[in-house]
Amino acid sequence: MCEEIKVTLTDCPKQKPDEDHLVFGHTFTDHMFEMDWDKENGWHDARIVPFAPITLSPACNCFHYGQETFEGMKAYRCEDGSIRLFRPEENFKRMNNSNDRLSMPQLDVDFCLKALKKLIEIDADWVPHKKDTSLYIRPFMIGTEPSLGAHTSNQYKFLIILSPVGAYYATGLSPVKIYVEHDYVRAVRGGTGFAKCGGNYAASMKAQDIAEAEGFSQVLWLDGVERKYVEEVGAMNVFFVIGGEVVTPALQGSILPGITRKSVIELLRSWGVKVTERRVAAEELVEAYKEGRFTEMFGSGTAAVISPVGLLRYGDTDMVLSDGKIGELSQKLYDALTGIQWGRAEDPFGWSVKVL
Repeated sequence: MCEEIKVTLTDCPKQKPDEDHLVFGHTFTDHMFEMDWDKENGWHDARIVPFAPITLSPACNCFHYGQETFEGMKAYRCEDGSIRLFRPEENFKRMNNSNDRLSMPQLDVDFCLKALKKLIEIDADWVPHKKDTSLYIRPFMIGTEPSLGAHTSNQYKFLIILSPVGAYYATGLSPVKIYVEHDYVRAVRGGTGFAKCGGNYAASMKAQDIAEAEGFSQVLWLDGVERKYVEEVGAMNVFFVIGGEVVTPALQGSILPGITRKSVIELLRSWGVKVTERRVAAEELVEAYKEGRFTEMFGSGTAAVISPVGLLRYGDTDMVLSDGKIGELSQKLYDALTGIQWGRAEDPFGWSVKVL
């Protein structure tokens, strides 16, 4: 792994966007991190350079055979003026798991964290100041060998780009409507469901478009074999409150092991709340709802942190949860997690990592 990070600063800094009108993933900072890999040299030429298009051969492996992985995390400007990350080492560890599944080279977690901190230090003025805004971080790796042979690439490129983003819930934490998807599947055990790679998201877009056309925000995916057990909601992990117990689908190879998911489970258990990771059948949810035991549901992920669900549809059954409002536990978790992320609350877990 590289030891030195070369820095080339832009001679033409961009104008910062209006923090009242930040659009997710549309504006990028002045610089990006980049390094290359090949069999002879391993990872080399680590550099921070001005943000700019990259030149790739039309025959690149990533275009034709999908060798691509990525991560998503955020940097937060806290009330004391410091800039902090939330469990960033977990993201790079997960990226290595994704890389392993797609037969791509491993990253040095400590070096990646060092590179990320240095990049944020250089572009620190891009971390927005307004309440609940943040700097979105997108590390990604692509196979760059210019060859049309269907084999593992012999060349790779790893990059980190940054984008200031506004509050996910600009008008308040609002419950969403979702339905259980019955025509399409997201992943199967033994596939790439647990990896964070572009193909998983491409395969989900058809169902997402249909859901939006029908007035729903997301779909709740079923397992790809029995088409019986729920797995993820959209691009998020999912939790159900059933009879006072919090239940979430177990990680069995087809579900992304979310960093926010992990944090939610650890938070709940620290509060003395019973959390069970197991298979959850859609029919079980309907039965529990009719019995008055299924009372709350929410998704978890980096972008939204906590996304409460106000209505879940399965077949002809509409389940209205928490009276269509934000559930008590959803709100408590959102407040606790965002409090730690933005430094508004104590961090008893040591999850917050200071950059500046």
